[in-house]
Amino acid sequence: MPDPSYAPASHTGRPRSLYIHVPFCTRRCSYCDFAVQATREAPTAEWLDAVAAELRLLSDENGWTEPLRLDTVYVGGGTPSLLGPDAMAALRDRLAPWATWDDAAEWTCEANPESFTPDVARGWRLSGVNRISLGAQTFHEPTLKWMGRLHGPDGPARAFGAARDAGFGNVSVDLIFGVPARLGRDWGDDLMRALLLEPEHVSLYGLTAEAAAPLGRWVGEGREALADDDRYADEYTLAHDTLTGAGFEHYEVSNFGLPGLRSRHNFVYWTGEPYAALGPGAHGYHPPLRRWNVRSWDEYRARLLAGQSPTEDVETVDEETAGLERAWLRLRTDAGWPMEDAGPAVRSLADQWIGGGLAEERGGRVRLTVRGWLLLDDLAVRLAAAAETDAPVLQL
Repeated sequence: MPDPSYAPASHTGRPRSLYIHVPFCTRRCSYCDFAVQATREAPTAEWLDAVAAELRLLSDENGWTEPLRLDTVYVGGGTPSLLGPDAMAALRDRLAPWATWDDAAEWTCEANPESFTPDVARGWRLSGVNRISLGAQTFHEPTLKWMGRLHGPDGPARAFGAARDAGFGNVSVDLIFGVPARLGRDWGDDLMRALLLEPEHVSLYGLTAEAAAPLGRWVGEGREALADDDRYADEYTLAHDTLTGAGFEHYEVSNFGLPGLRSRHNFVYWTGEPYAALGPGAHGYHPPLRRWNVRSWDEYRARLLAGQSPTEDVETVDEETAGLERAWLRLRTDAGWPMEDAGPAVRSLADQWIGGGLAEERGGRVRLTVRGWLLLDDLAVRLAAAAETDAPVLQL
């Protein structure tokens, strides 16, 4: 397992991970505020041209005279499976002058069940994709319709069959909990139906009402109500008990993997390592700089056609922000916070958490329990403040 230590601001290594955003969906889901554009047919050729042009510009700007040698590649969205069966092979070829990866790299692509056809599965596997992240979200038909999902209750099983037939041995499934009670969704049934698919990995997302999403407007207008804190906690705890009881490791606040099948790409984010990013709305990180692109596909493509960078803004992660991110990122994984050099403020805080059932100490590290993960944001702020108090003692 990668060490969870947060990368220092002086880190100067070239990125060994790449995120690529696909901004196309057949329909925007009710809860979605991602950088996506609804379209009947994805403009695959134009997308390939754009992301290749962005990587060329990014390489020139950073003085990367040799192609990046990547350990992980993640194609997310949006709906990458809308791009068709030949898109990933074309993507690999188009990016080769500036970034390459071999079969030992983890190459993940997101897919929606309705567009992850046998042809797409075979084409992706032949291109070298070796991990699929499947957006099931729920198996409850009324909730799927409320979300705006198109695949129906049996869609995930069909998609899993296509993945297995194509030779994929590493498939993750996404599920959403905390949906409105009035929908009548049985969360325990969703968990069991997900397990019947026999995935290697499960990611959970608690439903939130983002202001820019339709759901945000519904909640703001009083037309919809999300799960209260108690039901949210109960559903999260049930997922932990069910999935760990089935042999999964709850290795990060939202992620469960069978032994040896944790997400390698996501650990790059959680350890503060540099990563490059392409596509509308994509965020990249090269300590201490974080950059992100314009969200609009039309503006993103227009800038690149004009030979201009699609970057919307860049920020420098200062030491105060880095300290908070360090605490938040370390606490969100099961590796936790190292205690060998902890000062009195951190030690006292950790003892309080352990005594209250929010954390445990194991192997010289303090890691949050399920109860603690439900309070992650608050606990991270408190830990960052304690670490700052101990700064003369604890050198981070």
